[in-house]
This record gives sequence, C-alpha cells and structure tokens, in this order.
Amino acid sequence: MVRRTRPTTPDGGLDVLLEAAGRVRDNMERVIEGKPEVVRLALVVLLAEGHLLIEDVPGVGKTMLAKALARSIDCSVRRIQFTPDLLPSDVTGVSVFDQEAREFEFKPGPVFANLVVGDEINRASPKTQSSLLEAMEERQVTVDGVTYVLETPFMVIATQNPIEMEGTYPLPEAQRDRFTARVSMGYPTPAAELDMLETHGGADPLEELEPVADALEVRKLIEVVRGVHVSDEVKRYVIALAGATRSTPELRLGASPRSSLQLVRAARAAAALEGRDFVVPDDVQALAGPVLAHRLLPTAEAQVSRRTAEDVVADLVARVPVSDVAPRRRA
Repeated sequence: MVRRTRPTTPDGGLDVLLEAAGRVRDNMERVIEGKPEVVRLALVVLLAEGHLLIEDVPGVGKTMLAKALARSIDCSVRRIQFTPDLLPSDVTGVSVFDQEAREFEFKPGPVFANLVVGDEINRASPKTQSSLLEAMEERQVTVDGVTYVLETPFMVIATQNPIEMEGTYPLPEAQRDRFTARVSMGYPTPAAELDMLETHGGADPLEELEPVADALEVRKLIEVVRGVHVSDEVKRYVIALAGATRSTPELRLGASPRSSLQLVRAARAAAALEGRDFVVPDDVQALAGPVLAHRLLPTAEAQVSRRTAEDVVADLVARVPVSDVAPRRRA
C-alpha cells in the first residue's frame, strides 16, 4: 500500500498548470504537425527543469520544435549554431579589456538566456560541447575565475544529427548525461505531411506564433511540479530500474544517479500534466526510455545483435517488478 500524504501543491496549482500547459501545447501544435507525444515530452522536460536533446535525420522538424517552444514563451531566447570552428568563449562569453575604465568587462555569451536553442550540437568539437556542462548542471557559468548565476527558468534544447552522418562528433558521456531526455521526431504520417505542405508551403507558420506564457508563469508552474508527491515505493522502483541497467550484461555503461533524479523530476511533471498531485509507476515507465536510453552504452555483442539501448530499457521495464509499488494508473 502507498502512504498517501496531504498534497503539497498550492491550492488550485494543478488547474493553473493544466490551463497554461494547454495553451503552450496548442500553440506548438500549430506548427508541429501530428507529433503530440513529442510536444508533450518537451513540456515535461521544461516543467522538470531539465534539458532536451532532439536527435534525428535532417529535415524532420528538430529545429522547428525547439523554436516553437521558444516562441510560445515570452522570455529571453538565444540560438547557437554549432560548427566545427565554434569556440567555448562563443558560447559562455568573454572578458574584454575596457581601455577607458582600465579594467576587464564581461560580455555574456548566448548561454545567458532562459531558453537556449543549440542547433546541430554534435557538429562542434568536444571542447566546445563541454562549455555547456557547468551551465546545464549547476545553472551557472564561470569565466576567468568569476561565477555568473543563470536566470530561472533555464533550458537547453539541442538538436543533433545521427552520429553516422558526415561531419559529426559523438557527444561525450558527461554531456549526454546532462540532458534530461532525448526524443526523435520521426517522419510524419502522410496526413500530417499533407497538412504541412498546405500550411508551410506559402509562409513560415513560426512567424505567426505569439507568446502564450512568460518566464514568471513558467517559474510558478515549476513550483507546482516540485510539490507533486513521490512515494518511497515509487522512488525504490526508480532505483531498481537504474540498478538493473548497471547489472545487465547487454550494457557496458548503466544509468547514473543523476539519471534517477531526473527520471523522478520528469515523472513529477508528467503526473502534473495528467492532473495528479502524485506519481504512479506508469509515469516512470512511460519516461524510462526517453530519460535513460541516451545515457546507456550497449556492449559490442548487443550492437552486433542490433540491440539498441531503447530495446534494453524496454525489456528492463517489462522485467523489473512493480507489484509492491504504488497502484498503477487506470486506463
């Protein structure tokens, strides 16, 4: 049995969250045709105070998704086009000597924004990619020994092409682990592609998007999500899933403790978007693939057998028992 506690979300907080999230979702779906699950995951990551990695082949709408979320929220937005010659200082900023004042003045880089859109992040060198590590984990940037705190909300939405494509560098394990979730856009259905040809053929629908929320409202929604209850049983289930990835012979790198924490945060956001002030195992199971798979490294034998990290996570979700955890959500 689950020990139920008094909800810690503010009175009416879930209703406010559902209304605001609905506005943002509907706004994004005006330009993202036929991908409601992808839009929902982007909202989950935003409300979980995380970062989103969008991976797929060119031309399926990766940058469009990032821009749609950024344009739906009235906050500071900066875009970084990652290229092989991009330097770390081009991301974080640089100290410039002021001749008149006879002192160094810090010029903030594009990372100093509420939403940072990193386009084709794996086309930059690993050194430049690593310039985001501190910002993504600690919400701060250190340049020349001085630390600058980033504003809340702070979210990195990065796109990348599959590593098999020419001119790409694989993201280091530490970099992948900073991303809360990874999503693939996939090709649209024929009906959605037809709608896209009708609506996108004559004009750019992004130009018509107006903000439907602002940074202050997003901060309030994040506070509501923080109050969603996670029982000890559900926490133990998350730990069991993460532990299973560390012991399976199909993986040479399992899930980190950071991934367990981010899975819980994402599950809180998912529960709130369902109108609940508590997390159930179904929330964890639905997010286990997007949150865990990109952090895992299959063994050579698994790769030869064409077993992906997503396949391994799906098998572990099916195998790790939930009978002693919280009751599952009714269909």
